[in-house]
Amino acid sequence: MFSGILVGKNINLRLVEVSDAKFIYDMRQDSKSKYLSVVNSGVESQVKWIQEYKKREFKGNEYYFVIESKEKESLGLVRLYDFRDDSFCWGSWIIKDNAPSSYAIESVLSVYDFAFYELGFKKSHFDVRKNNDKVIAFHKRFGAIIIGEDNENYYFNFTLQEYNETRKKYIKFVAYNG
Repeated sequence: MFSGILVGKNINLRLVEVSDAKFIYDMRQDSKSKYLSVVNSGVESQVKWIQEYKKREFKGNEYYFVIESKEKESLGLVRLYDFRDDSFCWGSWIIKDNAPSSYAIESVLSVYDFAFYELGFKKSHFDVRKNNDKVIAFHKRFGAIIIGEDNENYYFNFTLQEYNETRKKYIKFVAYNG
């Protein structure tokens, strides 16, 4: 049974709660969020969105996490959604500027470990805005493959098999190697 917390080496990912609305709203106003869908209707609107999200989470259709330090400082966000047969999408990924760069890698490893090993997905599909060069480069280094594009996005796939190989390269960022 999933406890609601993904325990990492230096960070944890815990499920979003209504009390996180202001943090989420503030993060989505940050300049780093320019490649995410726009959120500009205030904290109360965010509260309502989280309340609706919690229904999807309860059904196991979506998981939205706060990335936090071991000292419980909120550092970022990441979401798993759009579950299709054996594939999941993930995104809404944003991390504070002052967070150590290794937290990005560790948060992604936590997402993939959870989705592939706990939820049983066999692949991931996701999109990245074309101008988001740092994130595109990150995903390519991680082993994701661009399978299509439109005017705005690149579309990626990443399989469990590819992840198993990539995970070996980043094992020093994994809390549990078993």
